[in-house]
Amino acid sequence: MKSCGVSLVTAAAAFSDEENKMAEGKASGETTEGFLSLTAEEKEALGGLDSRLFGFMSLHEDGARTKTLLGKAVRCYESLILTAEGKVESEFFCQLGHFNLLLEDYSKALSAYQRYYSLQSDYWKNATFLYGLGLVYFYYNAFQWAIKAFQEVLYVDPSFCRAKEIHLRLGLMFKVNTDYESSLKHFQLALIDCNPCTLSSVEIQFHIAHLYETQRKYHSAKEAYEQLLQTENLPAQVKATVLQQLGWMHHNVDLLGDKATKESYAIQYLQKSLEADPNSGQSWYFLGRCYSSIGKVQDAFISYRQSIDKSEASADTWCSIGVLYQQQNQPMDALQAYICAVQLDHGHAAAWMDLGTLYESCNQPQDAIKCYINATRSKNCSNTSTLTGRIKFLQAQLCNLPQGSLQHKTKLLPSIEEAWSLPIPAELTSRQGAMNTAQQAYKAHRPNTEPVLGLSQTPISQQSLPVHMITSSPIDGLCSPAKRKRTSSPIKHLEQLRASRNNLNPAQKLMLEQLESHFVLMQKQNTLTLPHNCTNLTSSTEEPWRKQLSNYTQGLHKDQSSHLAEPSDEQPSLSADTAQNLLVASTDIQKLAEHRTLPSSSVTQAAALNHLSSHIATSGGQQSVNFTKESTPSGNRYLVPETSRHAGETPDGCAGIKRLSNNVQLLMTEPICSSNHGDSTSRNLLSDNPQISALLIGKANDSLMTGACDKANDIHSEIQTKTNNSVASSPTSVISTTTPSPKSTEQTTTHSITSLNSSHIRLQTINGEGLEHSQSSKKPDLPITSHKPGPQTIPLMTVSIYSNSTEVLKACRNLGKNGLLNSHILLDKCPPPRPPTSPYPPLPKDKLNPPTPSIYLENKRDAFFPPLHQFCINPKNPVTVIRGLAGALKLDLGLFSTKTLVEANNEHTVEVRTQLLQPADENWDPTGTKKIWRCESNRSHTTIAKYAQYQASSFQESLREENEKRVQHKEFSDNESTSSDSSGRKKGPFKTIKFGTNIDLSDDKKWKLQLHELTKLPAFVRVVSAGNLLSHLGHTILGMNTVQLYMKVPGSRTPGHQENNNFCSVNINIGPGDCEWFVVPEDYWGVLNDFCEKNNLNFLMSSWWPNLEDLYEANVPVYRFIQRPGDLVWINAGTVHWVQAVGWCNNISWNVGPLTACQYKLAVERYEWNKLQSVKSVVPMVHLSWNMARNIKVSDPKLFEMIKYCLLKILKQCQTLREALITAGKEIIWHGRTNDEPAHYCSICEVEVFDLLFVTNESNSQKTYIVHCHHCARKASGNLDNFVVLEEYKMEDLMQVYDQFTLAPSLSSSSS
Repeated sequence: MKSCGVSLVTAAAAFSDEENKMAEGKASGETTEGFLSLTAEEKEALGGLDSRLFGFMSLHEDGARTKTLLGKAVRCYESLILTAEGKVESEFFCQLGHFNLLLEDYSKALSAYQRYYSLQSDYWKNATFLYGLGLVYFYYNAFQWAIKAFQEVLYVDPSFCRAKEIHLRLGLMFKVNTDYESSLKHFQLALIDCNPCTLSSVEIQFHIAHLYETQRKYHSAKEAYEQLLQTENLPAQVKATVLQQLGWMHHNVDLLGDKATKESYAIQYLQKSLEADPNSGQSWYFLGRCYSSIGKVQDAFISYRQSIDKSEASADTWCSIGVLYQQQNQPMDALQAYICAVQLDHGHAAAWMDLGTLYESCNQPQDAIKCYINATRSKNCSNTSTLTGRIKFLQAQLCNLPQGSLQHKTKLLPSIEEAWSLPIPAELTSRQGAMNTAQQAYKAHRPNTEPVLGLSQTPISQQSLPVHMITSSPIDGLCSPAKRKRTSSPIKHLEQLRASRNNLNPAQKLMLEQLESHFVLMQKQNTLTLPHNCTNLTSSTEEPWRKQLSNYTQGLHKDQSSHLAEPSDEQPSLSADTAQNLLVASTDIQKLAEHRTLPSSSVTQAAALNHLSSHIATSGGQQSVNFTKESTPSGNRYLVPETSRHAGETPDGCAGIKRLSNNVQLLMTEPICSSNHGDSTSRNLLSDNPQISALLIGKANDSLMTGACDKANDIHSEIQTKTNNSVASSPTSVISTTTPSPKSTEQTTTHSITSLNSSHIRLQTINGEGLEHSQSSKKPDLPITSHKPGPQTIPLMTVSIYSNSTEVLKACRNLGKNGLLNSHILLDKCPPPRPPTSPYPPLPKDKLNPPTPSIYLENKRDAFFPPLHQFCINPKNPVTVIRGLAGALKLDLGLFSTKTLVEANNEHTVEVRTQLLQPADENWDPTGTKKIWRCESNRSHTTIAKYAQYQASSFQESLREENEKRVQHKEFSDNESTSSDSSGRKKGPFKTIKFGTNIDLSDDKKWKLQLHELTKLPAFVRVVSAGNLLSHLGHTILGMNTVQLYMKVPGSRTPGHQENNNFCSVNINIGPGDCEWFVVPEDYWGVLNDFCEKNNLNFLMSSWWPNLEDLYEANVPVYRFIQRPGDLVWINAGTVHWVQAVGWCNNISWNVGPLTACQYKLAVERYEWNKLQSVKSVVPMVHLSWNMARNIKVSDPKLFEMIKYCLLKILKQCQTLREALITAGKEIIWHGRTNDEPAHYCSICEVEVFDLLFVTNESNSQKTYIVHCHHCARKASGNLDNFVVLEEYKMEDLMQVYDQFTLAPSLSSSSS
């Protein structure tokens, strides 16, 4: 393999020369420090180590030797690279990235991976590189990039040995991003995989159940939780967590029964949970909430105290304690509890609001106003408008009071400023043992009616709370009440280390130094925050992340027995200790608390995005050396920045297989840094562990970090600058006319991997074979075996689309010689597809509202005029409106009217979408406070008759409203009316409407008259025609090659989308009302995809309505027009569009596929993009391509080459898989195909399966034929023992079709 630098041999020679120089230096008395060389045995051991082992090997205890070896290898590599001035093989950087990843040095791993990416043009072929890069991004919570890297791994190598791990992490990230459908799919894909993973099956099942709960599918969640409890040998932590979630659900969800029954079940579940895990602070807190809701105040208080004793103090817990005190008329105790809550979480809206209510009840409106203002500033405040009104009311009251009246009034409570610095009361800090003792003494010596005065000297009612007079330690006075609880443990540890300073080992001395520096820093700072100078890494996940983090249950909830707000019961989520108990039993608490963001500097985002371009252009080693010099103040010249380790990485901490558990735990407890949100990062996370807080702040301000990763911020952004061609490199590779030959021929070597019982390294085996057959190219002079991970590549003779089928099969003849052990069967991998970048140069602002191409028809001749067809399919016209079509062709649109539909089939099914009535060019959140992209559209079903009744009643209601407006117009003058309408009124609340969609008209018996009427249309827009690709599928795809009807009321929305597989579409407005359309050309779909990602939306699967202001700011042109009754709208291939009904109307629609190279190319691109995104392609392009080859004569050379290449690729794939199965001794059974049999898809991953179908033995015997693809079948059963392979086509038939598909002469050439 060649690169921009020297070869491997030259690099090795340089390493040898450097070694000789070092030896000469030693002989002459010079000292050399840190130079090491590797033995042959060490090189061999390192040859099998790459990113695939992350999480599956231990670097502690018995793995210490491996850790030492990896560290030595890193030093050798860095020395070699510096000696060669960076001009080494790109593979060196990839291996360096792997080694640093295994050592959990993520900053250095990222830098090395970045360097490999910049040097290796076909980096995408290296699945282990992409996997390692994804793991680094995952660690830094850069989920958008981690998702892309992991998706590319599965695309280039579907049988990747860590596919299960990837699906698990994708499921977790999509869950955080609120893309619940994608999350569920990946969790299910992980669940069916029999390969090892860092979470057990029951833990994955728990995540699936919790996903249902998060989606408010409570019955599905309850069923999944209960099913999980039936599992044999269920681990205690999982059982405790499942019971905890069931208890909390019963407390929250009204659907699960009446209040008394729900609370009874909730308490039972939570008590059982505490039996399984008595130390769960979250379960104790939930139990306290349940007791509080039924009035058991004493039990509630005891449970809250247990919660505080069992875990770090929670703002939710203190807020709930405050509610209890306030209900018991103990305002001073309530005040101090609320103060604890807001000091733990400055943005705790419920606590601020309750504190304001408390001050109001004590007639201290000034303090109440301050608290309410703080509540409104919180992102989690769900009733800002109510609080704003209350603030204005109180301010007005203050203005009306006589001057000085408040100053002479005695205050019942200290002011908010005074309360903030009050010492914490003893009864709020005492441990549970002391509480129990005092409680018993209290019960024995004091009758319930006797008032007892605590610190606050506030009388206690008959059902008073226990008071415990235990003084605070002197050191507790150093910090605020909330922080005191949190700092006691590190301070105590610091004092112990100081007392035994002379007897400490080196590791303990290092920890003592860190603790001392952190404690000094902590004393200097009242509030600890992370710097927010990183580029916008994960803005797309910011808001839902905060919702999940800030409170375990979102928003504010009014207690039924009180006006006080407790943390909301609505949104279920995993608490910190819940996730900890579920995912890892012995994780270092410091690791759990650390906050990770990608290393960054103060460079602007634009500079960060552009750094790789310049870096690639001058990719010599000197730039790399200069770059690292700047980031290493000590002068040591490392290739990548030398950053200190996180505080949590103690020698006795858990690593290896526990690492994902840490990462998963942080999914539920950490916020994401984003430049878009400035200082809004939650501070309570940091303050939970001041030692780590101080360390992180110290790190961020340390010069080691400055400039360390200026050039490490956006590898994936640079990927897009590398490939500026439409979707992907996919079209250029999938549709090229020749098969790319392998870059080089390398000797393959199988590395033996030790088992889990090895004394030095613990590795997981894959299907009993170890980590595949790792490919390596050994060179004797290298310091380490150059290990080229990834699938085997076998040299082939060059095969083009002009080779006949015999030559193609001959080229594939021995590719399956390794049987099923060779995981990758594709002979020519294509680069992962990517969305297109925005066209350049950008359009001027005055061109962003282009006129819509429109054709006016006067008669039938105009409709059948050939140039009309050519105009519509011209790629330069993203949309064409054919006006007056119905009149010109005398179409009877009345056949599609609501009245006729009811008379024909009144019980026919209608899919209903419940939406909010909004202006067509705007999309607001349900409260009407801000514009958003997410479009609310909930699904249900009804019948044509019932929807027709709704449609009619909606019209009548509108008439009544119009009449009322006319009456009002008569009562008020025109000026008054105008001024009231034009005033800046708040948007919302919005009216709810119902949209009847996807009504199937495919049955020619039920809808004979309607379908026959459509045969009057010109051939190019008909549902069925010879020139329509979809007519050659051989089976029905509802809504694509069949007609669908839409029944609308004003405001009914079809959200933004491209048609399935980018096919063209036809839409006719039946009337009587109009529709408004918004259209964006296909070239800009990548920009809209980016907007969707930023808004936590899935471009392909979510419902979204673009913000026109965002589009215009991004220089995206938008066609906007009105479709009147009888108008036909032609949407060209790939065009993005969204539609809203202006009036009451019906529409009919279907898809067509013009026989053009552009249409086929875009369809294949979307087919590949869907595969990358794990989304099912509705159109089976492989099946369609073979049918096209059978049925159509193609004269367009470009279209012919693309189809022929697709056939070539599939023919090679079928033959290779067939030979691999035969070599493995797997029988292939003839199955054949029936007429009109649909194409087959994998029941697991939903990719198209062609020719060879993998069906379970059980499914085959029952004749249900549940199909699997080859990759999913192997994941479920490594040697395919549980599967039967069915053959649909004889190889001779496919060869015949391939050979007979030739380029037909064009009409012009044949006529001449």
